[in-house]
Amino acid sequence: MTNAVKKLDVGTLIACCLAVAAAQLCITVPSPINGEIQSAFGASGSQVAWVTSAFILPTAILELNFGVVGDLFGRKRLLVLGGFVLAIGELLNATSQNITMLWIGQALAGVGAAALFPSSLAVIAAATPEEKDRAKAVSIWALSISLASAVGPLSSGILATVADFRWAFVPPVVLGVAVGIACWALVTDSRAPEGRALDWPGQISVAVGLTALLWGIIEGGDRGWSSPSIVSALTLAAVALIGFVVAEKRAVSPMFNLDLLRIPSFAAAAVVALTGMFGFIGTAYVVSIRLGAVMHLSALRAGMPFVILQLIPLLLAPVLSRMLTRVEPRWLLMGGLLPMAAGQFWIAALPITTTSLAAFIGPVLLLGVGFICVVSSLTSAAVNAVPIEMTGMASGATSLVREFGQGLGPAVISTVAMSAASSALVGKLSGADAGMEAAAGPLAVVNAGSDSARAAAQDALAHGMALGVVICGCASLLGAVVTLLLVRRNTARATAQVPVQPASA
Repeated sequence: MTNAVKKLDVGTLIACCLAVAAAQLCITVPSPINGEIQSAFGASGSQVAWVTSAFILPTAILELNFGVVGDLFGRKRLLVLGGFVLAIGELLNATSQNITMLWIGQALAGVGAAALFPSSLAVIAAATPEEKDRAKAVSIWALSISLASAVGPLSSGILATVADFRWAFVPPVVLGVAVGIACWALVTDSRAPEGRALDWPGQISVAVGLTALLWGIIEGGDRGWSSPSIVSALTLAAVALIGFVVAEKRAVSPMFNLDLLRIPSFAAAAVVALTGMFGFIGTAYVVSIRLGAVMHLSALRAGMPFVILQLIPLLLAPVLSRMLTRVEPRWLLMGGLLPMAAGQFWIAALPITTTSLAAFIGPVLLLGVGFICVVSSLTSAAVNAVPIEMTGMASGATSLVREFGQGLGPAVISTVAMSAASSALVGKLSGADAGMEAAAGPLAVVNAGSDSARAAAQDALAHGMALGVVICGCASLLGAVVTLLLVRRNTARATAQVPVQPASA
């Protein structure tokens, strides 16, 4: 760590790592307690999927503009505000009395995380002009993400096992307050206001587009894809996202300069961030539902695969920074995506009745090693590929696609798994069991149906969840193909001729 921070204030690095750890921990906290949430609130599969997506959606929507806000008014202020907003949202979660209140708390916490993800990375990037030093500092930043991903499910699993599941949200409250205080006291402020201005047409159009897209995907399985509301939502999403592209091309100071996509390494990093995190979080969602809501394991036992998933890859930490400077990004990214795909296909092959921790060690080890390699190398590839004055925009864009990929994971996989399970149950249930499935889905049947109905629902869910995880594995393989074709060595920021638009009056 000493060599990594020769040109970066240690206090700044500590505070930025704490900030990104807090944001990442909040993503992983619900994983072991999805079963408790489903049981406590009588939630359907899509309602449980919204618990994660409600956090990630505002994170993805706001990160680009928060990158601009940090460039204009100072990233330190944004880090402090983000920590406190995250704490308030998690406090709502800790006191939630229904699923709607939990969604609101998650959304507010997601707003705080939207400030923390890009600002913490942009502060580090701005403070390390040398590429080698930046790679080492970013590896520590990425390591903080991995640590938080391990601590989140462990703490929530323990607390939900010994007390009410709402206690799982108390540590994030404390951590959010700590982030606000630490960033105020330790961070060396930075900004890059030249050529930067808030882009309201772009922000509004991307917010509408991503919200409508995610809502349509999550609700499509329950309401039917031909439902007028779903067709309208997906149409609105397409129109709004096209409007975003048009708005950014016309903007004097766009929140995202589309010319960045002409840089092969940056474009590839964006695709990998989307597909890789889609597959990773989609797989985590399936594992949490099958162990908690289907097989009824305790929150602690359901959370252990997630703890292993992140703890064992930490063994890579001593060599990760050296790998980032000595190994081509293409091979490091592929060295992460291919193990992730192998682990996902392995999990898909496990019988749903498998609850032994030993059976999950192999696939989750592959997922964990893949995760830390992908997160570290794609972030470095994206930030190092653009001009120094564009690091705030690049980090915000990379974070947006990464977080939206994480939001899409539970949304798409929940829809696929529950739709496939419902189709598999057709003609196998009768009477009250059939009515329960029609009203609340296969998860309700597996928890409250008759013995025969529960067995049928379990088999149907096994089919649906296996299909969902196979899709996750295919997403990882797609990311590997994109990496092989587009990522190359020496896509240096000096060769990236991306024009900086002048600020509007």
